[in-house]
Amino acid sequence: MAADATTRLFSPISLRGLELAHRGWVAPMCQYSVDGADAPGVPNDWHLMHLGQFAVGGAALILTEATAVSAAGRISGRDTGIWTDAQADAWSRITDFVHRHGAAGAKIGVQLAHAGRKASTYWPFAVERGSVPRSEGGWQTLAPTSEPFGGLDAPEALDENGVQQVITDFRDAAARAVWAGFDTIEIHGAHGYLLHQFLSPLVNNRDDAWGGSESKRSKLLLAVIDAVRGVIPDAMPLLLRVSASDWAPGGLDPEAVSRIVAAAREHGVDFVDVSSGGAVPGVRIPLAPGYQVPFAAELRQRTGLPVGAVGLISSASHADRIISDGDADAVLIARAALRDPHWWQRAAVELGHDLPWAPQYERAAVKEKF
Repeated sequence: MAADATTRLFSPISLRGLELAHRGWVAPMCQYSVDGADAPGVPNDWHLMHLGQFAVGGAALILTEATAVSAAGRISGRDTGIWTDAQADAWSRITDFVHRHGAAGAKIGVQLAHAGRKASTYWPFAVERGSVPRSEGGWQTLAPTSEPFGGLDAPEALDENGVQQVITDFRDAAARAVWAGFDTIEIHGAHGYLLHQFLSPLVNNRDDAWGGSESKRSKLLLAVIDAVRGVIPDAMPLLLRVSASDWAPGGLDPEAVSRIVAAAREHGVDFVDVSSGGAVPGVRIPLAPGYQVPFAAELRQRTGLPVGAVGLISSASHADRIISDGDADAVLIARAALRDPHWWQRAAVELGHDLPWAPQYERAAVKEKF
């Protein structure tokens, strides 16, 4: 079946030296499935299966869940990490699988993250909720200030040495990611985690070099970008996830975030994954299919950087329209991929594109709509 010339979702895209077969990608999805204290931060067979199925299903780029750059940066004790060589070695098994078995030449990137004041919580499958007590394995959380997020335990405000350690942790994690075989890196600067906490005026009210004005609140993010860019190959693209809006008065909005993203571009960011929210509790977000696409379109128009759209995008026609309308350069899906790990194969059939299948599954390939 010849590809439909009007199908933009399945057109190739290049970021620096990374060639991607199409613009249908996998958004980061926390799995909270590490084997607890026995192997802290080490991805296991669940992560191999979870990410590997999307490679077999035709995704062009797969982003891992939020992967902590330090033990203190985990959302929960069940999060993956990349602060040790053992973790990097376990990740290499997964990157190798994706590269060997991706039906559409799949690539894989790691999302580097630090949860800040939203760390040390129970995993979502536990009966308990909130912060984990020290007696049960919890730890001291870190943030721009000592103000807690909602009912979580109060964090410790980072001092200068602590800020510098965060930068070092991101740098070292990026170096391990290169060794582990990842094709790209995404820095998590969204959803109310540490870098977003520093960016948001609703959270960061410091009066030193790391807070106050927009340029000072952006300083940690830009320092992290510089540190990561300094240890990855020139040909490797660097992605950044941002929250384009705090959805609250006095918080970040697309205009402010566009300025931050423009600065990030000057420091070596090549692509922006546009989400929203997470800085403060109690906000109301009007959920609907594609509800965050306008943010992506605005940041794209304001900054000139290629962007990714996320947020309840589930149909092939909707994803294709987002690209065709020029609202984004890629579409990242999550829930739809969990429902159908072969979403890209199905989407290709619906849009009239002949996407390759893994040879083990070719007998299931169809040439008409499912």
